[in-house]
Amino acid sequence: MQLIKNKALTQDEWAFVADDAPLNADYNIVSLDRWNQERDSLIKQNNLGLRLESDVIIEDIIEDLSHFSLIELFIPVFTDGRAFTHSRLLRSRYNFSGDIRVNGDFMLDQIIYLNRVGISSFVLNDQDSAEKAIAVMDDFSAFYQESVA
Repeated sequence: MQLIKNKALTQDEWAFVADDAPLNADYNIVSLDRWNQERDSLIKQNNLGLRLESDVIIEDIIEDLSHFSLIELFIPVFTDGRAFTHSRLLRSRYNFSGDIRVNGDFMLDQIIYLNRVGISSFVLNDQDSAEKAIAVMDDFSAFYQESVA
């Protein structure tokens, strides 16, 4: 998988770790279920990321945001727009300053809008072109709504 962060192709240091697997990297991403079950031991980890599914209620995790360097919003299908709202809330209402990444089924056409609501990194599907993805972030020079990015 390719990773774009801050409008540049970069190496991905993070690894999503399944709930039943041991932490195996310096930069681990865990599910919300795992976080809720193993919070006391995970809280001691440096560079911990949290994967959130679309149906999460952001307000349920705001007390724990300071423990995460990265929040990964997983989009199950490109028509599910909840990641837009989650990112906007994390940045503007809850002042999350870490990396917010998007992973899953999103289209290149959505990248500019995801970036404007606070997404700072994108895990691209293998068939997507990183150069095209970076280029679409500058498709428009003027916007009607303000950005949190």
